[in-house]
Amino acid sequence: METEADVVVIGGGVMGTSIAFHLAEAGVRRVVLVERDELGSGSTCRAAGGVRAQFSDEVNIRLGARSLEAFARFGERPGQEIDLHRVGYLFLLSRPEDVASFERGVALQNELGVPSRMISVAEARRLSPLIGGDGLLAAAYSPDDGHCTPESVVLGYATGARRHGAAIRTRCEVLGIEADGGGITAVETSRGRIAAPAVVCAAGAWSAAVGAMAGVELPVVPLRRQIVFTEPMPDLPRPVPMTIDFASSFYFHAEGEGLMLGMSDPDEAPGFSLDVSDAWLPRLTEAIGARAPRLLDVGLTGGWAGLYEVTPDHNALIGEDGRVSRFLYATGFSGHGFLQGPAVGEVIRDLYLGREPSVGVAPLHAARFTGDRLRPEINRV
Repeated sequence: METEADVVVIGGGVMGTSIAFHLAEAGVRRVVLVERDELGSGSTCRAAGGVRAQFSDEVNIRLGARSLEAFARFGERPGQEIDLHRVGYLFLLSRPEDVASFERGVALQNELGVPSRMISVAEARRLSPLIGGDGLLAAAYSPDDGHCTPESVVLGYATGARRHGAAIRTRCEVLGIEADGGGITAVETSRGRIAAPAVVCAAGAWSAAVGAMAGVELPVVPLRRQIVFTEPMPDLPRPVPMTIDFASSFYFHAEGEGLMLGMSDPDEAPGFSLDVSDAWLPRLTEAIGARAPRLLDVGLTGGWAGLYEVTPDHNALIGEDGRVSRFLYATGFSGHGFLQGPAVGEVIRDLYLGREPSVGVAPLHAARFTGDRLRPEINRV
């Protein structure tokens, strides 16, 4: 186990491995990533795998678009097959206020080079034949979006990081962070102390506790989300876009020979529970009946629960703390962390090296919550 590092990255999901890869690739010599369990074992391995640039916030659009470019080239850099399917994202809209909001979002996305567009209900049904059109007013669609395999992305970044000299230590829990005179000095782990002048918190739903070790407030709370899988559907029309009924948050996309289904539960209380519960299924069934009734006759084969890492405005925390020098963080993505992992890895690399990031993330600094500068993201699932 290393006793010294130039920077310690805390968290071995897509965010932590992307950051470690980009730092090591840039020539940072002693990068050590520590993960208390196995790589990708937190939120990443339970993600739905969606990748998109259809957001309402300009920063998120830019991060999503830049990440899509990286996902498209992932087989070359860092070098890993990730089963990328660019089948598009289709947001189904049934409320006039949502139509107006998405029209504004599409206009901004188009200004930034994202080929999204508003489409009719008839075109939406051609793209996703399983849906019913009752109550729909319009839809928003971008053909460049899609989904890929989170575990493969983590493996690619971890392998690339090691190839460039980074050390990755699993089963290594962070117990404390030492700071002296307003700067990081060391990280105490279950496998020993690592003297280091810099830390990056990429601990996802556990980030608030990690920040507190250094006296840094990161307003992130865990929220359980569940997904289920259908039986094989031999007659399933393909390709299947990532289809989201925006009013209910019910969504589905192809997974193997069937579908992956998901939906938020407004009654879910914050917490770290990963138990699979049936309490949300009646609401899911109601949403399926209203938007994709043909799926009511398809059996389910199981599913799992994972954690969102949620902030008060459902937008990420990215930056360096203003009081504890060299404590950097990338967390609180509120459901869109996996898809922004490539771009955020570049951003943290640049912030660490004192360079101007390719995507300006100053509005996502954690200080916005103390200065009443909330930045809500509307297009969230």
